[in-house]
Order: sequence, then structure tokens, then C-alpha cells
Amino acid sequence: MRLSRTGRFWLVTFLAVLLIVGCLVGAAVMALGYRQVENLLEVITIIRSDYLHEVSTRRLVEGAAKGIVGALGDPYSVYLEPETFKHLQEQIRGSFGGLGILVGMKDQRLTVIKPFPDTPAGRAGVKAGDVIVKIEDRQTQGLDLETAVSLMRGPVGTTVTLTLMRPGSGPLTLTLEREEITVPTVEGKLLPGGIGYLTISQFTERTPAEVHQVLGKLRAKGMRALILDLRDNPGGELQAAVRVADYFVPPGPVVYVDYRNDKDEVYSASGPRLGLPLVVLVNENSASAAEIVAAAIKETGSGKIVGTRTFGKGVVQSVYPLKNGAGLKLTTARYLTPRKHDINGKGVEPDVKVEQPANGEDRQLAAAQEILRGAGR
Repeated sequence: MRLSRTGRFWLVTFLAVLLIVGCLVGAAVMALGYRQVENLLEVITIIRSDYLHEVSTRRLVEGAAKGIVGALGDPYSVYLEPETFKHLQEQIRGSFGGLGILVGMKDQRLTVIKPFPDTPAGRAGVKAGDVIVKIEDRQTQGLDLETAVSLMRGPVGTTVTLTLMRPGSGPLTLTLEREEITVPTVEGKLLPGGIGYLTISQFTERTPAEVHQVLGKLRAKGMRALILDLRDNPGGELQAAVRVADYFVPPGPVVYVDYRNDKDEVYSASGPRLGLPLVVLVNENSASAAEIVAAAIKETGSGKIVGTRTFGKGVVQSVYPLKNGAGLKLTTARYLTPRKHDINGKGVEPDVKVEQPANGEDRQLAAAQEILRGAGR
């Protein structure tokens, strides 16, 4: 196939760019072979010269970057456009307004995992299991989780419109005003028979201190056993999960971080152990850091795991800022349990499997209470 004069001009231009970024593309040439890199440049050149509509070089380069990351077939590795990456950085710094919901991908659909009370979403009646099909006028089908979350976050006082699908009803459209969201990650209460109940919704920097405070109150009330509820916990910060595990497992490894090239890391428990009979509740939405804690408790024999097999996210992502203001979130390592089991795609199997019925009865909690009542006899 012969290139037009314009096509040859753009080919020369992109070959010049190839020389400028020689290190990066040189590595690609060595890995892929010159012909494959030439094919990429030829596609870009043909589009620039012959496509019906004018397309900016920036858009083509960003599309190529997305395609490269997408070719990994890894749902957790994502090319973040500049605006999305900016929102992610704001989230890390804490300077953002939100709606008060935890969301995740379930069956490739953006799904509400948990709405928090006294937040815009909670007051509007958003429920766990609601599927968010549109954010403003943008369909969520095909969106990565980070982009979807960034679209829902923004300056405090601004509004965002969500279109929800709820089982048994038609589309529901809600316009919510963003607020500064500060919700506790830990809640607790004392159940009959001196059984403490502690639930962790996610792991943040505040979580270990909150666990310490709630456990102190429960012990003051005479707690003799504990149910740790990690159901629907999507994970969060690794260090926070390890510090929480300190309360429940003996000194020793909690999790190994296994890299392809770098030296492996080990995070160990060393703090004061609670030393009470323990049951941990998990389900198919317990993921990442929540699975680390559950696996450590199971493999050290520190408690019984009750519920259903966990989600199976056992990989670590690193975030890299790029020169054009975009970012790259890339899977760089995997988690291994104290016995060095890989849980990614496999999850943590409960010691006692209990399915949760759809009628609202909490059979998993009832099973945990029965186990702990038996331990006290």
C-alpha cells in the first residue's frame, strides 16, 4: 500500500518523535520488533491523513496508551486521563466532595456496595445493590472504576445526577449535592451473651485508631468473644489492614508482597492480641485488604471464617504520574498469605460456608453467634 504525500509527511514527523523518545520506543522495538512498532506509527499516520474527521495527535497518543494498558487484560491496571488523575490525587489529599457511597464493579456493572447514613446518597434512599447506569449524561458501561468515581466527586456544593437501576423497578434518577464526606469506617455493639460485634466498612488511615476505640468500649462492657464483620468491605490501605490484624493474630507474617523484579516485602503483626474467641464474617464482596486480614486470621488459627468465598483481589497497584498530567495505575505485585498462598482470582474459602438468603434474614451472623455461644460452654 502506498502512502499519500501527506501520509509520508506524517510518517517522517512521527519517526522524528520516535528519535526524541528513543529510549522508550527503543525498548518497545527490542521487545516487539521494528515491524510491529512501524505498524503502530503507520496506523496513526493513515488516520491523520485519510480519516474523515480531523483528530488531534494528543487524542491518538492517549488512545494508544489506553490500548497498551488494555492489552494487559488486567482489570486493575488503568491509564488515567489527566482529569481523572487529578480527581484521584484530590481524593488522596482528601480535598473533595462526595456522595457517601462505596461502589464497585459487580458483573461488570457499577454497583453500590454500601450507602452511608446521613450523607447525600443515604438521605436520597440509595440502596446496596443499586446499579449506576449513568453519571450525568455519561453511560457507565465500559467505564473503569476510577473514572466513574472521579465523575461522582467534585467541589463541595456542586451537584451530580445519577441514573440507577434497582431490581424490581424501573430507572431512578437522583440529583445529589456533593458534601464533604467523613464517615467512620468502624462500628460496634454488644450482642446478647457478651458477644461483641465489630464491622469495618473499608480500611483507611483512621481505621486502626477506630478499631482500638471500639474494642476498648466493648471490653469495658464485658465482651467475652467477638464477631468481626468484613462483608462488603472492598479493602483499602495495606498498612491499615496490617495494624488491624495486630489485634487478632499472633506475632509473625500477615502478608507477603511478591514483586516480579524487586525484593519481596513482608508485613508482620507485632502488637497486642485481643485473645478472645473470634469469628470473621466474609462474602463475595470482601476484597483486597479485607481478604488479607481474613486469610491471616484463618491461616494462623486465630478464628473461624464464616460466610461465602471472598472476591479474590490479591494484587497490588502502583500509581505513576505521567508528563502530560495523566497517570498510570499498574499492577506491580501480588499479595501472598502467611502460608504464601496466592488468593488472586481464588479468594478466601470460609471454614463454615453459609449462604445469605434474599429475604433479609442474616443467617451468617446467626451462625457466627452460635459458634461463639458453643465456644463458651
